[in-house]
Amino acid sequence: MQTPERMRADASQGPGPTTRRLRIHLSGRVQGVGFRPTVYRVATCLGLTGLVRNDGQGLTIEVQGSGPALDAFIERIRTTDRPPLASIEAWRVDQIPVVLGDDGFHIEASDLIGDAGCEVCPDVAVCKDCLAEMSDPTDRRFQYPFINCTNCGPRYTIVVRIPYDRPNTTMAGFVMCPECRKEYEDVRDRRFHAQPVACPACGPRVWLVGPDGHKLCKEGPDAIDQAAAMLRAGRIVAVKGIGGFHLMVDACNDDAVRQLRQRKRRDHKPFAMMAASIKQVARHAQLCPPAVDALLGPQAPIVLLPKRKDHGIANSVAQGVATFGFMMCYAPVHHLLLPKGPGVVVATSGNISDEPLICDNDMALRQLAQVADAFLMHDRPIFRQVDDSVVQIIDRQPMLIRRARGYVPEPIFMRHGSSHQILALGADLKNTPCLVKGNQLICSEHIGDLADAEVFRHYLRSIAHLEGLFDIRPSLLACDMHPGYVSTSYAQKVAGRFKMVLQVQHHWAHLASVLAEHQLDGPVIGLIADGTGYGPDGAIWGCECLVGDLRRFDRLAHLEYYPLPGGDKAAKEAIRPLMGLLTKVAGPDLRSYQDLLDLAMPDRQSQQVIYRQLGAAVNTVQTSSLGRLFDAVACLLGLGTQNHYDGQLPMALEAIAWPDVSDGYPVTLTGNQETGAQLSLMPFMDGLLNDLKAGLAPGLISARFHNVVAKGLLEMAIFASRTTGLRSVAISGGVFCNRYLTERVIGLLRQAGLEVYWNRRVPANDGGISVGQAAIASSLVGDRL
Repeated sequence: MQTPERMRADASQGPGPTTRRLRIHLSGRVQGVGFRPTVYRVATCLGLTGLVRNDGQGLTIEVQGSGPALDAFIERIRTTDRPPLASIEAWRVDQIPVVLGDDGFHIEASDLIGDAGCEVCPDVAVCKDCLAEMSDPTDRRFQYPFINCTNCGPRYTIVVRIPYDRPNTTMAGFVMCPECRKEYEDVRDRRFHAQPVACPACGPRVWLVGPDGHKLCKEGPDAIDQAAAMLRAGRIVAVKGIGGFHLMVDACNDDAVRQLRQRKRRDHKPFAMMAASIKQVARHAQLCPPAVDALLGPQAPIVLLPKRKDHGIANSVAQGVATFGFMMCYAPVHHLLLPKGPGVVVATSGNISDEPLICDNDMALRQLAQVADAFLMHDRPIFRQVDDSVVQIIDRQPMLIRRARGYVPEPIFMRHGSSHQILALGADLKNTPCLVKGNQLICSEHIGDLADAEVFRHYLRSIAHLEGLFDIRPSLLACDMHPGYVSTSYAQKVAGRFKMVLQVQHHWAHLASVLAEHQLDGPVIGLIADGTGYGPDGAIWGCECLVGDLRRFDRLAHLEYYPLPGGDKAAKEAIRPLMGLLTKVAGPDLRSYQDLLDLAMPDRQSQQVIYRQLGAAVNTVQTSSLGRLFDAVACLLGLGTQNHYDGQLPMALEAIAWPDVSDGYPVTLTGNQETGAQLSLMPFMDGLLNDLKAGLAPGLISARFHNVVAKGLLEMAIFASRTTGLRSVAISGGVFCNRYLTERVIGLLRQAGLEVYWNRRVPANDGGISVGQAAIASSLVGDRL
């Protein structure tokens, strides 16, 4: 233990006949959130003595006094006086011997005895108190773009190692001035042990440069003013924030947005936006109370919101979707910039296409000089680049679609701990690796597509960083079963470093992610729907009804197989699943559908290549993919022929669906309890094709298609419930990022008397796969090792 640096209270108390001493240990998000000064203030207010310190496991409190005072202390720490950013996952209270002559309450220096099992706090949006000071001309931090306190500011992006003390962060190079040092050391101050604490006299600075690196004006407020003026003029400005650079442009200037698309080489994928106030968001999108809470919460994620009809946002911001992605200003520099600028800006990741987010000043100039007209930079190093998180509202609750800033590296706590440390590699798309230590699932921030070489290097760095940050040395490796995955190949390459490599079926991992998040033992029914997942039978699964827990699973039902030609191309070119479906439901002669096929692919020579593939079963697999079915229907309705980004056509199909349609197409589930069941394609595809030939509105057809999918999933769940007697259903997979479908499925399952669980804290898409892999490996490790 280090020599204590003691912060002494005036209160002093000798032991009386009813005096007791308690040792309280807290784990969870309890470091870097102002817990120690809060404990100090409550203890001294109640006349208690003792100590509090951070350690390698969390927070330890020793508190001594009368029984009623101790009871009051515990109640206040648990409820009314708990710091706003704290999250207590485990609480242990032990009675220990009374200390004679205890002379007040002390805050001790960090003690690192034990494992590094405590949480590193996620980055937090700037708080109201700091905003008030930043707006006060008499305050010494007036208009200072790096203002922060114990309740807000950067955490994960600046921490190099634990414990979370200033020398272990990227703020180590900034020596505090006497005034900041006084605040930092005063237990009564809001900035007590706020590691990034700084001011204009001693802290980071901000400046504006052109693409050549030369300054365009003076540092400080002038740089922010000039950047705001450039945004108003339709220029593109790269702005360095907490987790990296944003590329910003006026969201209502269509010419400027289209120019950003051209320079960034992002022709189709919707842009996220940032707004200066919630009122401005309300002008452009429809708000509900849960959405407002999410927007204004400390995590400050991007929230997907329905567009208003006369929204006023440039058409090129988010074409082909029914929602806008809005976030609020969360860094002080945003609050200084946007009110002087357009008020609503596109705020997209500072990178080229789908490469990793850029967080280094020199790299930004090298890689974005042809994209941005100016760079608003600062000199506080970012140790971990972290993208913005994305949520949507499902059943009036936020559901994560991308888990990153504001949420990472907060662990998911399992119901049962693991006897081994584990690394789960995740999937190849929307990748996130996950580590297991004890009962903690420590999932990384969103990494991206591992097929990109730079993303893969970032992936390896992320694993190494998390292992070091949490002092984890994995002995077990978990990965996907897909033989073509980059992550599977990597697992094979490094297998010799581990005692065992466990391959986990993709859809079982989706199911397990729900079980782990909700601390369920199972078994439960699992409705898993996505685009691609390698099945044990060699087919590509994608619409599955499983029954399982963290130790095993069985497949009870699935969407009827159809042929899928073209391998990886089938995920991008909708003509491929479309032709596979048509040959399944109409036979090999597709001449009656030639007009439809010509719309999807005018080149008949290319059509013939695919047709021959199907006839000879060359480069063609059998699939139950619901994601590819969505692609095919979107293509039939004329919404596009290509997925230029993951989920583009299904999102377009969701966007046009009429909201008040309750009818659908026929649903037929064939099979029995012994052989399993299949959801037949023929009945509802016949109905859909008839509607299309009759010239019915695409929005009506889309709604009926969504409804028949929801009803088909319900029928599979009912079949599984009757077969097993189970009444709990977990839903997961990328298809359930479709809000229209998901809310209908939840409603139908509830109407049938089934209890429904779905991903909220981890994404339902492949961003949650590693959590499921890790939970399964944790459960099986005792059997295998």
